[in-house]
Amino acid sequence: MPEGAGEVTILVPGKLHPHAVSRIGEHFKVVELERADPALLTEEMKQDIVGIASSETISADFIDALPRLQIIANFGVGYDAVDAVHAGKKGVMVTNTPDVLTEEVADTTIGLLINTVRELPKAEAYLRAGRWRSEGAYPYTRATLRARSVGIFGMGRIGRAIARRVEAFGLPVSYHNRREVADLPYAYFPSLLALAEAVDTLICVAPGGAGTAKAVNAQVLRALGPNGVFINVGRGSSVDEEALVAALRDGAILAAGLDVFADEPNVPEALLGCENACLLPHVASASVHTRQAMAELVAENLFAWFSRGEALTPVAETVHVRAKA
Repeated sequence: MPEGAGEVTILVPGKLHPHAVSRIGEHFKVVELERADPALLTEEMKQDIVGIASSETISADFIDALPRLQIIANFGVGYDAVDAVHAGKKGVMVTNTPDVLTEEVADTTIGLLINTVRELPKAEAYLRAGRWRSEGAYPYTRATLRARSVGIFGMGRIGRAIARRVEAFGLPVSYHNRREVADLPYAYFPSLLALAEAVDTLICVAPGGAGTAKAVNAQVLRALGPNGVFINVGRGSSVDEEALVAALRDGAILAAGLDVFADEPNVPEALLGCENACLLPHVASASVHTRQAMAELVAENLFAWFSRGEALTPVAETVHVRAKA
């Protein structure tokens, strides 16, 4: 680290992985705040803070309240909680934590898919409740992975890792993305609806934001058909949850597996009441190994920025931002 690095003040609003806080504190002054609310900032903070390390919502107003802010190091590959467009316009770098969680999330996605179609959590609960002994074998599952066709909504790093795993199960893969990805061996569909019409299993890995808000709607779900399975490990905002509940209840689709929700940690009671939904509390990357690696990358982005004026993993909206002299 450069001489005087200890004078650099980094703000940590809300909760952040303790390894990230510890590593940042080795070289910088760390200021913690209950949440990213401009009203909580003192005049001293406004003048001192040059960086943020966070997994919280960082609004345009909060960015504007910090005149010396240079970088926002986001904990997570998804950064829709950060107003990155505004940051880019203000000359503030935004980084995220890609790659280090790709394989973990892809592993979890396949596990969630299998749990959803083969009902493994329900089968275990059946055994633990003594019902195998008292009632006999667990009923045959209506669904299987056999003969399925899989569509992936969002063919980024994680989407490609999921596709490789799906291929290993001997299943065909198709995808929809904002644009076709060069040199991929999978069929590309220019619209999400067209993809849903062509497959019976839809895996959503799409990022959040206005461009994907409620993209998986009633029409898309109906297109999957009564044997359809929907899996979401992207963002809850990309799904019309009311339409999903209706599709699960009326048999428009067979089942769904969800790791993300529109208003976390508040899961709609209607979804909780769907027996054909397998629900997880946003755990796709939540292993000690992977979260440690994510925390390390948050810290390393800050170290790189303040030591040599470079960001290791800048987001698309701020790749043009250069460190201030």
